[in-house]
Amino acid sequence: MSKGNRGFGSSLTEGLDEAELDVSTPSESIMASRSQTLARLAAGKVVTDRTEWVDPARCRPWRLHNRDLDHLDEETCRDLIDAFLSAKKQRIPAIVRRLQNDPDHDFEIIAGVRRWWTVQWLRAHHHPDFEYLVTIQHVSDEEAFRVSDIENRSRKDISDWERAKEYMRALNEFYDGSQSEMAEHLKISRSWLSRLLDVARLPAEIVQAFADTHEITVRVARDIKPLSGDARSLALMAREAKAIGDERADLGTKLSGPEVARRLVKATVAKTNDTPGEAVVKSAAGKPMLRYSRSARSGLALRVLPKSGASIDEVMAAIRQLMDD
Repeated sequence: MSKGNRGFGSSLTEGLDEAELDVSTPSESIMASRSQTLARLAAGKVVTDRTEWVDPARCRPWRLHNRDLDHLDEETCRDLIDAFLSAKKQRIPAIVRRLQNDPDHDFEIIAGVRRWWTVQWLRAHHHPDFEYLVTIQHVSDEEAFRVSDIENRSRKDISDWERAKEYMRALNEFYDGSQSEMAEHLKISRSWLSRLLDVARLPAEIVQAFADTHEITVRVARDIKPLSGDARSLALMAREAKAIGDERADLGTKLSGPEVARRLVKATVAKTNDTPGEAVVKSAAGKPMLRYSRSARSGLALRVLPKSGASIDEVMAAIRQLMDD
């Protein structure tokens, strides 16, 4: 991450440290004290954010937060529950901003929803004295999104699905749909942003195949996305997705994300015998795309056929499926 990005993040995530404030002695004049304090503020030695302990019931998640609230439970937050109990408090503050004209809430959570959920759970389970540690900031919506992204980008407990949905909302709301502008503001590569957004762009009829949307990773979307743009392939995958969902409901079968992706891709691959020992894989357009054979001695041998009209992504998806098989 660039130096500018680190500077932005650190200035927004530090809390107010009373030790950094200018404390005047009685002999100093009020004007001198004020001048010194303003000078320290201008020099960046003091930040104006405040860090406080607050009632979690007076906080609510920001509408663009990146957490899937339905996925927060005792199991997914167990690491935080144990850490808070061990320390007897929350150590890392959440990032919030003050609300206006909301009689039920004082603060809006920009980053730290899982910490908020954990404190509430502890208060409801024999630890009523736990409070929610927050840093209060004054930021616009677009700045709030960048603060949230900086604070959470390295966290491994945020799924690709959660991050992709958050980025898609921000893309349309703050950057007028321009991926280049968004990537520039966030200091990330356009190719990585594009791959992440592909997760959020998967059709709903495909998403239903997954027992848990958190299983839909960038890699899973990479295998499925090239085929979902073709009407025939999408119809075949949608039919397979329904079959997977029916199996899950009737038999309790729960497949991992990569297993679901393999079945969806395989459903689009039409294989026909051509000559003894060989088979042909057709493209989504119905034209021969690959010719392959298998043997114990030579393994998998294949040729990419010309004039199939298939994209490189479609060919690679078919090759990966043959290798998986």
